[in-house]
Amino acid sequence: MKAIYSLFLVIALVLLAMIGTGALGLELLFGVIIPYLAVLAFVVGFILRVAGWGKSAVPFRITTTCGQGKSMPWVKQNKIENPSSTWGVVARMFFEVVLFRSLFRNTKLEMHGGNGIAYSSSKWLWLFAIIFHYTFLVIFLRHMRFFTEPVPLPFEMLDRLDSMLQIWTPTLYLSSVFILIALGYLLLRRLLVPTTRYISQPSDYFPLFLILGVVISGILMRYFIKTDIMAVKELTMGLVTFRPVIPEGIGIVFFVHMFLVSVLLFYFPLSKLMHMGGVFLSPTRNMTGNTREVRHVNPWNYPVKLHTYEAYEDEFREKMVEAGLPVVKPLEETSEEKAENKE
Repeated sequence: MKAIYSLFLVIALVLLAMIGTGALGLELLFGVIIPYLAVLAFVVGFILRVAGWGKSAVPFRITTTCGQGKSMPWVKQNKIENPSSTWGVVARMFFEVVLFRSLFRNTKLEMHGGNGIAYSSSKWLWLFAIIFHYTFLVIFLRHMRFFTEPVPLPFEMLDRLDSMLQIWTPTLYLSSVFILIALGYLLLRRLLVPTTRYISQPSDYFPLFLILGVVISGILMRYFIKTDIMAVKELTMGLVTFRPVIPEGIGIVFFVHMFLVSVLLFYFPLSKLMHMGGVFLSPTRNMTGNTREVRHVNPWNYPVKLHTYEAYEDEFREKMVEAGLPVVKPLEETSEEKAENKE
C-alpha cells in the first residue's frame, strides 16, 4: 500500500501538469514560475540542510573503522579503513563517494531453516546503485546542452559517447536504457524482498516513482511523442538568461517532464536524497581515527569549574594525614615544628 500511495501521488502530479497546460493553458506557470521557484527552493534548502549539519555538535570522535589503526611501528596500519591523517580521510572519502566502497562491502543476513543465520554478499545492490547514480549524472550533464550556447566541448563529447552505438532514430542513449534497468531493480528490490519491503516507507518509494516518471517522460519526448527541440532550447535559454518566453510547438509531455523535475527539486532538500551532501559531513567518515595520539575536546562543551585532585588534597591534606590516608604531596612542617625537630 505504501508503494501504491506513492505511485498514485506521482500519477496525480502528471495529471495536474497535463490538465494545467492542456486544458487550462497555464504554460507560463508550469514552464517558468514553478521551475524558478523549484531551483530557488533547492538551492536555499540544500544550503540550510548542510549548514544545519555543519553546526551539529560532535562530542566524540566517532569514526567508523574496519581496519587496523595506527599503533606500534611493527603493526601494519590500514590507512584507508582506519585513517590517522588528513590524506587518509581524503582517500577514504574519495573511494566512498566515487566507488561506494562501504556499499560494496555490504552483506545481507538470511535465515535458513528457521534457526540458522547466514551472511552473504550483496554486490547486486552495489552494482545497480552505482549504475543508477552514474547514469543520472550523465543525463544531468548531457542536458546542459539545453542551457548553454555555444555548447561546451565536454558536453558534446559526452553526448556522442552516450550515443556511440548509433541505434534507432533518434539515436538511442545508453544512459536511458541503463537508468531504467537500475531503477527497475531498486524498485523491485523494495517490493519483492520481504525484509526490505518491511522497512520501506512512502519516502523510499516516492523518489523512485518520481525519478522514474522523469525518465519515462523524457524518453517519450525523444523517441515516441516528438517535441520541437529548438523550441525547448529557446525556452531553457530564456530561463537561464532571465528572459523567459513560451515558444509555440512545445507539447504537453515537455511540461509534464519539467513539472516532475521541478517537484524533484522541491522535494530533494527535504528527503533522503540529501545524502548527496550529507556524506561529506558524516563524522563517521570524515574524521581521523587518531584518538591514541590526540585528545578530542568537544568545542561545544559547557564551561565547567573543575576541582582537581591536587586542589582537593591541598585543601584537606592535614585531615587526610590525621586520618591515615595516603597523600601524594607530604604535609609541610611549620617553622616551629622544624625548630623543635632540630633541638
